[in-house]
Amino acid sequence: MRTTIYDKTDKGREEIATRKYQLASRLRSLLVMIDGKQTEEELLKKVSALGLNQQSLQELLDQEFITAHLFSEPPVEVEIPEASSISVSDIDTPINPADLLDESKRIQALHIFFNETIKSTLGLRGFTLQLKVERAATIDDFRALRNTYIEAILKAKGKEMARSLRDRLDQLLFMGDAAFVDKIIPDDE
Repeated sequence: MRTTIYDKTDKGREEIATRKYQLASRLRSLLVMIDGKQTEEELLKKVSALGLNQQSLQELLDQEFITAHLFSEPPVEVEIPEASSISVSDIDTPINPADLLDESKRIQALHIFFNETIKSTLGLRGFTLQLKVERAATIDDFRALRNTYIEAILKAKGKEMARSLRDRLDQLLFMGDAAFVDKIIPDDE
């Protein structure tokens, strides 16, 4: 049995980060979901409700936003830890403050932070939020998403996780700013 797995190309990642090629929003939604891990069948099952199908995948292939990898056997299943066993340290990557002085690097770091933490803490429940993150182009756009993001994490994972991620996010959003916006989760609780 042959299995196809799709992954983003450099052009696809560039489109997600910059919107350089102005991909149609329905195809952009599909591009966001392609992660190089799901089989074609799994992916089509998830996006069929959005009106996307094999033709949509073919459009992304034709425009070189994604690439297809064929396997003769299904990929080996990897055990994914329960959501409750995910800790902040699992998604904690070091931030070099000097890199964040450059606004483009800071925006890139915000994209990575939001996408990785939404994916690992919210899963598919965070899909709409991920689409908003993909549309964000400035630091102010990310600041506008801050409260929605923290509320979603709070609801899904509780105060401790939300507080930890809030602090990391604030470090990226407000580097050097003395006045932070109102915090949703007071530290004294």
